[in-house]
Amino acid sequence: MALLERVSTLIRANLNDLIDKAEDPEKMIKQVILDMQNQLLQVKTQVAIAIADQHVLDKKHKETEEKVAEWVRKAEMAVDKKQDDLARVALERSVSYRQMAASFQQQVADQKAQVENLKSALQKLAQKLAEAQAKKDVLIAQHRRARSTGKANDAQSASAGQSAADTFDRMKEKVRHSEAFSQAKADLIKDDVEEQLVSLEKQDQIEKMLADMKAKRG
Repeated sequence: MALLERVSTLIRANLNDLIDKAEDPEKMIKQVILDMQNQLLQVKTQVAIAIADQHVLDKKHKETEEKVAEWVRKAEMAVDKKQDDLARVALERSVSYRQMAASFQQQVADQKAQVENLKSALQKLAQKLAEAQAKKDVLIAQHRRARSTGKANDAQSASAGQSAADTFDRMKEKVRHSEAFSQAKADLIKDDVEEQLVSLEKQDQIEKMLADMKAKRG
């Protein structure tokens, strides 16, 4: 079931890792708790439905078993009355109902297993939700301390000259960019001059062809 897969994902989730990777830990942990609450409600609903289905299957199984016994009794009565043809028909019916009963019995067993799986998932998810709710404030506080420590380390690095080194690197990058821009402008000017020369040569060729044509035509 897709529902059980989603629940399993939430149960396996490592809250500490999620907080460490989240851009907004407080928002993330609140969303996780909300997801767990929604899934918990859905699983509770599914458990109730599964139990109801199990009761229906149990009832159908018992009714079918009663039909088997009923047709066996009818077959026995037909035999007592020397009505072999009727006995055969009754026995055939009893066999059909016995097959149906076996099918219902298997469905009941499968349904029981499904109910147990859902109950287990419900219990585990409830425990995970309680854990998340209990850890929420602690995990967020830990993340805030880690973030503050990181900012303090950055400030120490800057005071140790790291900031100056970064500024120097940015200046070098600007110089390289300026040189590249100048070279690009030079290349564009060169290309423009070459295009103008090619255009002049083409115009000369056309004028020559025109003069030759006029000469031939007199």
